Amino acid sequence: MKKTALALLLFMTTCYTQAQITAPEIISWIQTPGQTGYSGIASNVQSVNYTSSNVYVSCTCIPGYDIGPWAGNPNTPANQNFCFAITRTPVKNTGTLTPTPLGHIGVWTNGVSLFNVSDAMSYNNQNVWFRNAYFFEGPSFDDCLGHPQQQGEYHTHVNPTCLYDDQANTVHSPIIGYAFDGFPIYGAYAYSDTAGLGAIKRMTPSYRTRTMTDRTTLPSGSVASFAGPAINGQYPLGAFIQDFEYVPGLGDLDEHNGRFAVTPDYPARIYAYYVAIDSNQTPIYPYLLGPTYYGTVPAGNTGMQSGHNTVPGAAVVYTPVASGFSELNTAGISTYPNPVCDFISVDFGTTISATHRIDVIDMNGKQVAYITSTDTKVQIAMNEFSSGVYLVRVTDEEGKSFQQKIFKQ
Repeated sequence: MKKTALALLLFMTTCYTQAQITAPEIISWIQTPGQTGYSGIASNVQSVNYTSSNVYVSCTCIPGYDIGPWAGNPNTPANQNFCFAITRTPVKNTGTLTPTPLGHIGVWTNGVSLFNVSDAMSYNNQNVWFRNAYFFEGPSFDDCLGHPQQQGEYHTHVNPTCLYDDQANTVHSPIIGYAFDGFPIYGAYAYSDTAGLGAIKRMTPSYRTRTMTDRTTLPSGSVASFAGPAINGQYPLGAFIQDFEYVPGLGDLDEHNGRFAVTPDYPARIYAYYVAIDSNQTPIYPYLLGPTYYGTVPAGNTGMQSGHNTVPGAAVVYTPVASGFSELNTAGISTYPNPVCDFISVDFGTTISATHRIDVIDMNGKQVAYITSTDTKVQIAMNEFSSGVYLVRVTDEEGKSFQQKIFKQ
């Protein structure tokens, strides 16, 4: 192996602080400086700042991918100038659960808002049978399954299909967002075993449409104060939120649409929410989060005029080491094993004529190893590194690069 440099540095400590353990909430955001999206508005996350207690995510609510049109929707996306504060120490709510309210209930990794299942309207305005946004507003969703509301806030009520590869059913889905209680949101696929073992499977919710012939009772079994519309072609089962019921143990996920388990980003286990889709990637109830949050929700992100937190002066600016896949042709590149114990291999698959540089970067953005080579397969020792999340970045001589997240056990 031809080497011009090789540095395998011992990670500075084997005793992680809480801030380091929860570092995925710092590094998961998509930042693309200078990139614009809809109507020339700056896109994706504009900046990430963090303290020991919070991560501050500043964003326009405009994604980097193309959005629109929105059939029958007169609203226009606009810069929301949001700053969301995501707690770095999320905790289970052991008291009265907090409903996932109208408006944003979390933020995707590209700075776009996610909303709950409702379109804010009810049958005959009686506040009994609330309308399912996916049924009533779905025809106005664009190809990315999003649309803008009256103030121009572009958002999704369901799976953000353009944000990640939602058809990748053989690997654990990535973190695609964070709920406002601080717990991560993943795509639909995860380990079948909560201990991080077994095959990858699609996470199934524990909700189903109720077995009923009319809308006179609620999911609790109580008699509705107002009857809903007849179940027919205009209002089929599933058109209203009260058409669904939670059945404990029916699926993989709980009433919040999440579970406590090992994930690639959190090998010591974390509570996480999962997108609900069927085998054809069609959204299914409850779509994202359930009717209530699992965790305690700090003030500042929900309710009227929310999402405009102030970044503390002592906050640290996070600058990503790479923005993800760029123009580098990655078709033949594979990185394995993942998780890794002793050695990480980067296999280019075919002969390469150019020199590639491979960097290993820790959770705080610090380079802990690098190597340059023209070999088709490179191994880097990881046995002396502490457990946690690392990035493997491959860069060619033209500066084109990509990064792959790995997990050291």
